[in-house]
Amino acid sequence: MNPGAAMSGEAEERTENKTRWRVLLIEDDEPVCQRLARILEGWEQGRLIAACGMLSEAKRVIDREPIDLLITDLRLPDGNGIEAIQRLKAISPDAEAMVISVLADERTVLDAIEAGAAGYLHKDAYAIDLLKAVKDLLAGHSPISSRIARLLVRRLAGQETTDRPPDAPSDLTAREMDILNHIARGLTYEEIANLLEISRHTVPVHIRNIYRKLSVNNRSQAVYEARERGILPR
Repeated sequence: MNPGAAMSGEAEERTENKTRWRVLLIEDDEPVCQRLARILEGWEQGRLIAACGMLSEAKRVIDREPIDLLITDLRLPDGNGIEAIQRLKAISPDAEAMVISVLADERTVLDAIEAGAAGYLHKDAYAIDLLKAVKDLLAGHSPISSRIARLLVRRLAGQETTDRPPDAPSDLTAREMDILNHIARGLTYEEIANLLEISRHTVPVHIRNIYRKLSVNNRSQAVYEARERGILPR
């Protein structure tokens, strides 16, 4: 008998026998969160326990409520969804977790999988069929967007990926690195300009470039993302 088929059969039986899967959703984008929550609320095999926009809120839910399935974004206002996966797995090792995120660099994907995520969907695929992905996950499969799958295949094949390694995780210039370090210290545009002896009007241009390269929208996100990627010390 094929061991893989046996495992899949056991997972399918587990899915069928469970009355309602208790689901926790973590997504800080309110319209996206509402849309995903509506889909999950209409799923007859599941019960949405909570839809959280903050990591701290999600951790409180995990600590007080039994959760069978976690669906999480990664870049959250107060942390990373990987922490929620780790928290859930520490409390409920048999619980399932799936990531839906715009982040698709090699280190982030591998960290999420190592934390316990069995599925990873890229947000630009929105035509994501959420319920199909959830049902595949609970049937013992690993729903993964094609972009993520290609990255993993290249990794397993030992080929160099297009993502930069952890010791060089971005294409920030030396000037942008200087400004990023000063941003992390909380300096104003004028203070940064004076320290680097450049025009005050040049600083916002560099900062916009930093935001674009790190895929963020503000200072706090830039500092958090830079620390997550190893660009800045924690």
